[in-house]
Amino acid sequence: MLRDAAGRDERFSARLADSLGWPIVVEREDVAVRARRERRSLEDAARTARYEGFDRARAALGADVVALGHTRDDQAETFLLRLIRGAGPTGLAGIHPRHGSIVRPLLCCRRGELRHFLALRKIAYVEDETNADVSIPRNRVRAELLPMLERRFNPAVVDVLSDEAELAREMWLWMEESLASLGERLKSEVSSASEADFRPELSDQGRVLALDVAGLLSTPPALRRFVVWRAMRELAGRRPVSFVHVEAVLDLLAADTPRALDMPGQSVQRLGPQLVLTRRLAADRPRRLDPGANFFEYPLSIPGEVPVPEALCVLTAVSLPPGTLNLEALRASSATATIRQDLYSGRWRVRNRRPGDRFRPFGMSGQKKLQDFFVDRKVPRPCRDTVPLVVDERDRIVWVAGFEIDDAFRVNDPAQAVIMLQLKLLGGSA
Repeated sequence: MLRDAAGRDERFSARLADSLGWPIVVEREDVAVRARRERRSLEDAARTARYEGFDRARAALGADVVALGHTRDDQAETFLLRLIRGAGPTGLAGIHPRHGSIVRPLLCCRRGELRHFLALRKIAYVEDETNADVSIPRNRVRAELLPMLERRFNPAVVDVLSDEAELAREMWLWMEESLASLGERLKSEVSSASEADFRPELSDQGRVLALDVAGLLSTPPALRRFVVWRAMRELAGRRPVSFVHVEAVLDLLAADTPRALDMPGQSVQRLGPQLVLTRRLAADRPRRLDPGANFFEYPLSIPGEVPVPEALCVLTAVSLPPGTLNLEALRASSATATIRQDLYSGRWRVRNRRPGDRFRPFGMSGQKKLQDFFVDRKVPRPCRDTVPLVVDERDRIVWVAGFEIDDAFRVNDPAQAVIMLQLKLLGGSA
């Protein structure tokens, strides 16, 4: 119900079906109304309505598949359009010959060959009048860019681009298969409780995905990029995830200090041994903590271990004699903190933030509000309530786990006895 000529096309299709003795299913939907109601583009709403209609028609006619008429030219246009917009192997794979119950038997056929076939058999057809509208990017590629490439660069460019789509599809399928086998092989090396392996959909905790940083860094770069992209796509909804977005997250994996990024539809944070992706909803707003709803607090004994399910982690504490640790090496890890043992009173706790929390980060002459610290470190709002804090008997912050030790508790003398605090994945390693 978007085109004036849609009624003409419906009548043509009904006559054609009748001449062949085949049944026909006709449906109507106001796509513009649907697009406004669901707050999506016309193109996206039309595609969704179309494929839902295909499923209903298949069920009504008792069919196994629905065959669509995409040709080799459509494949070349899709490849070129996605290349211009920026796409990896998944996007450049273009139109698949089969996807579920949808098949495309004409992908090996040029559009001109199909029209010649119809002309020889005196079979009429109609053309969508919007194909002439070059304000639509695909039509501009079809009417202007591809003819110029054929004329000035390569007369066989449509075949070349279609072959490139086939190569990209094979690469994408290989990456999918490699990703699955890699995840199974490395499953014991990552969190078994949160399932944060290389199948990010398995680690979905509501609106959160957790990926193991060490495991990601051990994979080949192409697969590393692919798993990050797939995890981000899962939380992005209909928002596009580009090369630049994935590249920023890959840089975050190698960061020496905790950082956080705002990405399409989500925030991405390096939290100790984890890369935590959190879906950002329209309802997410700055808010005060509601005691009883978001607060958590656990006693910490030394030696001891405290599971913190709210942060998908375990915090461990051990007491070590002087001279047993390489302090410089430990300071390089955001997942480990060494604390002066002489300041331990025996009544420490692990909790999340409270209104008015302050501490003294290393190198500062005075205290800083924890809220301001999170803002400076670009910790996304939805993640701030789940960052574990180790506090002493006076409720002073000892360690903002995964980020910073209070300067008063920092070990500066190798001769001191120390407490080692370590942040680990639930059921996994640091």
